[in-house]
Amino acid sequence: MKKKELRIISPNGHLGFAPTKEESFYIGAKTKPDYYCSDSGSCDIGPAPLGADKSAGLYEWQKHDLELMLLASREQGVPMIIGSAGDTGTNSRVDMYVQMIKDLAREHKLPKFKLAYFYSEVDKEYLRRKLEDGEVIEGLDSRPNLTIEELDATERVVAVAGIHPYIKALEMGADVIIGGRSSDIAIFAAPAIYEGFPEAESYYLGKVLECASFCAEPYGAKESVIGTITHEDVKVEAMAPWQRCTVASVAAHAMYERTNPYFEHFAGGYIDMTDCVYEQYDEKTTRITGPKFIPHEGRIKVKLEGSAKVGEMYLGIAGVRDPYTIENIDKVLELSRASVEEKYGKEGYELNFIVYGRDGVMQDLEPVKEIKSHELCVVVQGVHPVKEIAEEIAMTGLRGIFYARLPEVKGTAGTAAFIVDEVLHATPAYRWSLNHTIEVDDPLELFDVKMIEIGG
Repeated sequence: MKKKELRIISPNGHLGFAPTKEESFYIGAKTKPDYYCSDSGSCDIGPAPLGADKSAGLYEWQKHDLELMLLASREQGVPMIIGSAGDTGTNSRVDMYVQMIKDLAREHKLPKFKLAYFYSEVDKEYLRRKLEDGEVIEGLDSRPNLTIEELDATERVVAVAGIHPYIKALEMGADVIIGGRSSDIAIFAAPAIYEGFPEAESYYLGKVLECASFCAEPYGAKESVIGTITHEDVKVEAMAPWQRCTVASVAAHAMYERTNPYFEHFAGGYIDMTDCVYEQYDEKTTRITGPKFIPHEGRIKVKLEGSAKVGEMYLGIAGVRDPYTIENIDKVLELSRASVEEKYGKEGYELNFIVYGRDGVMQDLEPVKEIKSHELCVVVQGVHPVKEIAEEIAMTGLRGIFYARLPEVKGTAGTAAFIVDEVLHATPAYRWSLNHTIEVDDPLELFDVKMIEIGG
């Protein structure tokens, strides 16, 4: 018989990015949800973690969140699903999460359970063969189609999984699933579709749960929410005692990304929320009806994300308090840039100045121009393929703020900058090189699901 309803807890909108709040998680766990699901990744963090193959969140934070979910789900005997492991879903991040689960199972002496996992990295040679065979790898958001030159510049590529590898893992009897890079929505939609619920409501469930408590008010991150799906509706309830899922908070969250290409390219179609009806079901719960699922015609499209290294990066900081220098800060930065160009020319590197505080306070999201800051903070970025040159560019740009020759300054009377004299070596600079889709005949073509038994 079909289940009449399914309840999924979402403890964190980006697992490991900051620790899950335990109080609301335990409140939710006590209600015995059917699945524990969380997204662990995002392209919002920029291309650097993907290019450098590192996590944006701390290891201990990620372990903390996995431990909460693993112990609760194993005690209850229900599945746990994590997607986009370790922020980027690269192979190394999946391996790291799988090892964490093994370590936690050993530490807590958990009975045996089945762990499924899949990788999402795509071999560049596979893409090269596609291009050489004349296939078009189409750019998203007005990007040009992929070229061999842009592929060569790319450090690492991941494919973004939809529901299919998760459903495959559940069919294999998985108790815990660690996924590579995945659609945020698919992590929650997959178990609902696997359990027989309609696609429209299932994908909407994923949309409303993927950021956890971002769909509640007052605003608060890393708090748990529970989504309940039936064959007619979706309900979402805040677990934190001080939060509510209201018509305004749920509708606002659902609609702010409603043109996102995730729907079309990861789900085999897209969600039409035009006719959704939102009702305040009870004090902490909103009920949603009316989403529609419109299948995508033609071959299956899978999104690809790729990162290319721009160069090594150094950062410096300058504080400016002299009123005359503040008034002429744009001229100061022009003079500082000229000192770099004198040696390195105008191309082949990046020198960026980020000025904080130039417009004073903010009021109703608009700068109040007549209120002048008494101090500016200038962050200097120097980027170049060669580490030593990047350091010199950043240092020259930083100290150029102090040495800028402004007119009307007599002697040192107008010098204005307090310089943090060292520049710091930062994570290298990367750029998005792939934001494209590739057509496949089999939705599992890029995602091989593996199963192991651990614990006991």
